[in-house]
Amino acid sequence: MSRRLLAPVLTIAAASLLLAACGRTALQEQQAYVFGTRVEVLVVGDESELARQAIASVLREFDRLHRTYHAWQESELTALNSAIFDGRPQQVGDELAKLIHESQELAKNGQYLFDPGIGQLVKTWGFHAEEFKTVLPPEGDLKRLIAAHPSIQDLSLTGNTVTSRNKEVALDFGGYLKGVALDRAANILRQQGIHNALINIGGNVMALGSKEGRPWRVGIQHPRQSGPLATLELADGEAIGTSGDYQRFFELDGKRYPHLLDPRSGYPDNQTQAVTILIPAGPKAGTLSDAGSKPIFIAGPEAWRQVARQQQLQFVLRIDQNGQIEVTDKFAGRLKFTTNKPALIVVP
Repeated sequence: MSRRLLAPVLTIAAASLLLAACGRTALQEQQAYVFGTRVEVLVVGDESELARQAIASVLREFDRLHRTYHAWQESELTALNSAIFDGRPQQVGDELAKLIHESQELAKNGQYLFDPGIGQLVKTWGFHAEEFKTVLPPEGDLKRLIAAHPSIQDLSLTGNTVTSRNKEVALDFGGYLKGVALDRAANILRQQGIHNALINIGGNVMALGSKEGRPWRVGIQHPRQSGPLATLELADGEAIGTSGDYQRFFELDGKRYPHLLDPRSGYPDNQTQAVTILIPAGPKAGTLSDAGSKPIFIAGPEAWRQVARQQQLQFVLRIDQNGQIEVTDKFAGRLKFTTNKPALIVVP
């Protein structure tokens, strides 16, 4: 079975229909395909032309980020990865230098369970491609990479010059850049006078303002059923992010292999079905919503709460391999379940 990226289902579409039907406030909506997933920007307001121009600016920025930091097509990032493999120092632009520094801090906070330096491992599994084959990578290749232990912490920045003590490091910002793009989109919209919008990048969602005075409501995809498990209202500036084993995966001999790789073992994690986190409003809410869920997903049943605390994440929902739902007490009060409320384990 070969699978492509499946974005978590949200209740955005239903909200759009409601707003269009009420006729009191204009709704502008545009979708695109970037970062290997579907992106959607909704803007509520009476100034339709202003909204269209702002959305166009957001989508241009998404495209620029995607092309500039693509890990597998010619880009500034592939040039850096080539230099790392050759053992050469590489001068990078200011923006890339900042992205490296920021992702190093995020990786450290997540105990390096989220690590953008494992691009070679991603490629070995074939998860860098739009379509991937249902085959396991050669065991020798995995053992070699795990023994080399590539990590973004192997990189050093002196000004804008990047060097690496490990030639097996290859940067892949696929688990981080969508969150950066959310923050960029929010800034662009606000700068252009847009204060009520919803931005969705493959299930990473940020809310601005409200929809006609009512909070934006979005859904959290059930990892094994169609439709949402629960919904929640997002306040101005809040963001949610989900990591799930149902988005990019293949199955072989009855076993599921998701794209979320454990840097310690070199294998996909099989202890978790999905993790959703809510990030309060702040200048990096989008970034944290993307990078913060992955260490919790990979940490497993014994360690996820400690990893969440280290990242200062208080709103977490985790569904384990058997479908058991664990949720932090602060998050439990925000969720509205769409059917009969399932059994929950509420934790501090």
